[in-house]
Amino acid sequence: MHAIIVTSPGGPENLTLTEVDDLVIGPRDIRIQVAAAGVNRADIAQRQGTYPSPADAPQWPGLEVSGVVTEVGDDVTRFDVHDRVCALLAGGGYATEAVVHEDLALLVPLTMDLVEAAALPEALATVWSNVFMSAEIMPGQTLLVHGGTSGIGTTAIQLARMVGARVAVTAGSADKLAVCEALGADILINYREQDFVAEVMAATQGHGADVILDIIGGSYAERNIAALATNGRIMVIANQSGEPATFNPFHLMQKRGRYWGTTLRSRPLEEKAEIIRAVHAAVSPWIESGQFRPVIDSIYSFDTVADAHRRLDESAHVGKILLVP
Repeated sequence: MHAIIVTSPGGPENLTLTEVDDLVIGPRDIRIQVAAAGVNRADIAQRQGTYPSPADAPQWPGLEVSGVVTEVGDDVTRFDVHDRVCALLAGGGYATEAVVHEDLALLVPLTMDLVEAAALPEALATVWSNVFMSAEIMPGQTLLVHGGTSGIGTTAIQLARMVGARVAVTAGSADKLAVCEALGADILINYREQDFVAEVMAATQGHGADVILDIIGGSYAERNIAALATNGRIMVIANQSGEPATFNPFHLMQKRGRYWGTTLRSRPLEEKAEIIRAVHAAVSPWIESGQFRPVIDSIYSFDTVADAHRRLDESAHVGKILLVP
């Protein structure tokens, strides 16, 4: 099999397609012939040497794939050879084959293109576990999404609207905000020109955001608390600013708020399996009916993986970037 490895920590030019040993399949694993892999911020961090794969996962990047099952372990009960699936990985997606525990995979309905399905697992698992399972957003509440046109952002807008929540987004251009509006966002904030705290408080008549999904971190901490509703929840899932977060705990206490940091990749199998089961139960019907569709920015071949990483580095994308073998 072939995989894209990081030859040494650094820039996109350090990604190389090479031959590697076939992966061993366990009793509850499935082997997938990869149709496409999603490109995520975690892959950038792994390329730079700051976010390696867990010890028990392949050491090349890639947190999600779609493809066709070519082999099943002896104890697998949920899938058969030839099934179309997408799957959440701890690493190893940038390859022609992937091996994953059956509980971390989802069937891809015939109503969806198999390549497109590679955009589902990471964003759906992240948004559902944070916004719905942990923060427990309710119909009528307001969700503030930072980075509204990211893969996470475009997913969060759609899912929150489907459960009857109101959605506020931040983005850096009028064009990106137009995409968010088309997906169902109600409150559109250009963070380059507007103060998101003032805009959220004005749009909610001083109530604030009940849930904030934050990929920026850093200096947004204090401002997120200022924009938070009483009993609100701030879910921090990334620190793209690269800055330390500082805030006055008293301000959080005044709101009776929660400031909650989470990751997905390092969670135990049982926790990730629980999330995938919840996604299957809640979101699969929307996928099958076409009500939910991932937003695809661009598709690159394995040979042009460096260009895919450059596009993500530049934050030029709207939605998900995919790689195909």
